Amino acid sequence: MFDADLASSALGIELLELDDGLARAAMTVTERMVNGHGITHGGFVFLLADTTFALACNSHDAAAVAARADIRYLRPTHQGDRLTASAVERARFGRNGIYDVTVRVGDEVVAEVRGESRTIGRP
Repeated sequence: MFDADLASSALGIELLELDDGLARAAMTVTERMVNGHGITHGGFVFLLADTTFALACNSHDAAAVAARADIRYLRPTHQGDRLTASAVERARFGRNGIYDVTVRVGDEVVAEVRGESRTIGRP
């Protein structure tokens, strides 16, 4: 799935770790990702978290998509920062899953995401 993800690859997102129910990915904030306040546009932070969430919920045998996700931005990030996202599965039941994603710069947490997935039939 990640190999076919053109959006993530265009932004330089790198897969660092993948196992059943967990994933880690990273991205460096570029000049084009910074908003008018000089901080990383929240959409790019969310995109990294969403990609990592997708990797974790697709780490099992069934294809899955996001049913919903909620993000809390805790600290701003800036051009040149290397964001690392870690996703972990909290529960899987029926066609549903719950995942938590933490986005960091170094050891500092900059965002937290709770995502809910739903499995779909493969095309």
